[in-house]
Amino acid sequence: MKRETFFLKFVIILMGLPVLALCIFVLPEIAEFFAELNPTLDFLQYPFLIGLYATAIVFFAALFQTFKLLSYIDKNEAFSELSVRSIQNIKYCAITISALFVLFMPLIYLMAEVDDAPGMILIGMVIIFGSTVIAVFAAVLQKLLKNAIDIKSENDLTV
Repeated sequence: MKRETFFLKFVIILMGLPVLALCIFVLPEIAEFFAELNPTLDFLQYPFLIGLYATAIVFFAALFQTFKLLSYIDKNEAFSELSVRSIQNIKYCAITISALFVLFMPLIYLMAEVDDAPGMILIGMVIIFGSTVIAVFAAVLQKLLKNAIDIKSENDLTV
């Protein structure tokens, strides 16, 4: 395994561990806190929790696709359709995370309104914006890689 991709794979694992810890220890407490803050909307506790877990699952899917992309780079298959497909899946994961947070933004707003914590709305907006930036970057990278593959195949045919 190459040193550069080994470091990046290690960073991907380090990115996943805190999210996994949040899913196990913090998210259930946040859902309970939401139910305690707003007893009239306590029935939204479980949809809120399901939405956060769905976001975490999509995040882990994006990390897995990134891990696969680094494996393709290790095998010198960086300019292949498999790499394009991995980048496309990363793009779809980022779009899904943005969409889920847009859908759950009203719940975050209700929670922030009751708790008088406007920072929660800001955190939600940062996640939406960050995921959108990743999706746009992945789309540009996907198109660039696809063009490079097309040029490479044309050069292979002409030689």
